[in-house]
Amino acid sequence: MPGARRNAGMAAVTLYDPVMINTLLSLAVAAGQPNIVFIYSDDHAAAAVGAYESALIETPNLDRIAQQGAVFTNAFCTNGICAPARAVVLTGLNSHDHGIIDNATALDPNIPTFPSMLQEAGYQTALIGKWHLKSDPEGFDHWEVLPGQGHYYQPDFRSEGGKRRIDGYVTDITTDLALDWLDNRDQTKPFLLMVHHKAPHRNWMPGPAHLHTFEGMTIPEPTTLQDNWAGRQAAQNQEMSIRSHMFDFHDLKIDAPHGDVQDSGPDKWMHALLGRMTPEQREAWDAAYLPRNAAYAEEVERIKLMEDATERGEAMTRVRYQRYIKDYLRCIASIDDNVGRLLDRLESMGVADETLVIYTSDQGFFLGEHGWYDKRFMYEPSLRFPLLMRWPNRISPGTKVNELVQNLDFAPTLLQAADAEVPTDMDGVSVLPLLAGETPENWRDAIFYEYYEPMPHAVAAHRGIRTDRWKLIYFPDLDTWEFFDLQNDPDEINNLIDSKEHQERIASLQERLESALAEPFTTVRAPHLK
Repeated sequence: MPGARRNAGMAAVTLYDPVMINTLLSLAVAAGQPNIVFIYSDDHAAAAVGAYESALIETPNLDRIAQQGAVFTNAFCTNGICAPARAVVLTGLNSHDHGIIDNATALDPNIPTFPSMLQEAGYQTALIGKWHLKSDPEGFDHWEVLPGQGHYYQPDFRSEGGKRRIDGYVTDITTDLALDWLDNRDQTKPFLLMVHHKAPHRNWMPGPAHLHTFEGMTIPEPTTLQDNWAGRQAAQNQEMSIRSHMFDFHDLKIDAPHGDVQDSGPDKWMHALLGRMTPEQREAWDAAYLPRNAAYAEEVERIKLMEDATERGEAMTRVRYQRYIKDYLRCIASIDDNVGRLLDRLESMGVADETLVIYTSDQGFFLGEHGWYDKRFMYEPSLRFPLLMRWPNRISPGTKVNELVQNLDFAPTLLQAADAEVPTDMDGVSVLPLLAGETPENWRDAIFYEYYEPMPHAVAAHRGIRTDRWKLIYFPDLDTWEFFDLQNDPDEINNLIDSKEHQERIASLQERLESALAEPFTTVRAPHLK
């Protein structure tokens, strides 16, 4: 059964003194069990959050959480795709332990989850929004979730009572449903409310309130937008470049010349998505995109006149990047608006001071770094996710947590915050001592990563270890290694695997990686890694 080997090879970097943590916890729960609001977005890069000194966007409501609470500067996922990450959050287990190694496998209902444990501790629990696990949600008194990936406009939601379509924009609706539940909850119990947004997942369809946001602006480009991936074989094989692999109509909302859109594949998908809109929504959409498409066509004609092929290619990447990044950020703007609505409601209800609010994402995302969109790779933009926490009178405003944490840590953290028992075989550990300004003596000095799903996007399966400065990645199918000095090469351009200077360090990290993950990688359902 998944979970039988939960802590194989990990104990040396994840356990700490139980006396210390119990002392800290007694302080944390002295005033009773907190309410918990867990806001979870999909593919939100830390670089697109103001609290992380973003050059791309202002997020005043997300920043409220950070300013009134804590920012985690080194939060990393364990497996950079939707279903595995969500299962990690629920169980506190690595992918190779809970068994969800890709987006095609159902979560075993026999594996305990922290919401079910909170129920046992007296909490009322609710989940609203994206679920993306094959089974029905377990451990929730109320749930209403998007089927599969869900839709941006006129989304369907399913619950134990069946499926219904709701008029409007998915980020607004998810928040509406969460606020309705808050208004009608059992006020005699502490609550867990998980608000799971679809946005900003591909294909980045902005909501009505932000169709014109960033109009006329030029969004800063990442320094690696024109990366040629030299020395990184797996990067050369991928299929997630902005220049070559985005679909004009589906991803960039660019109509083909004279509206000659093929009625198949991604074009057909986009027709279906636009077909869900009301006439008023479609009118507003066309008012935003038709002028942009005309301007884009003029820009493309100008680029075609460039004599140098390299310059033409780089220019096309730039113009396509602007189309992509603005729609992505428009989706973030709606999230920020709705986080503000939720924070305001907690305050108006008089429960803000007794509520732990968390904002995070299932993983990061490439916002043009290395010329890419999507995630999957263990490189920093995908590996790192935003993590903000606010707990008045428990977390000092403006706290920064610099220690290495992972999404494994949510389950034990929330259980201990609720004064509930934490299973000893969880892979994660509570971050409560870090929030109290205490770093346990043997807090982890490295994080581990595993990725199994070679398609879509042709990202080779890989595993890796990251310390505060060094990162080592192994691609088994390619039998290649990559090694980066994050201090001197934060963009991960220079693969130092053959550097004589670092061979002793590389060998040490290889030994740690094999000790932690070698056996699970040969026992889970990943035939391409056997």
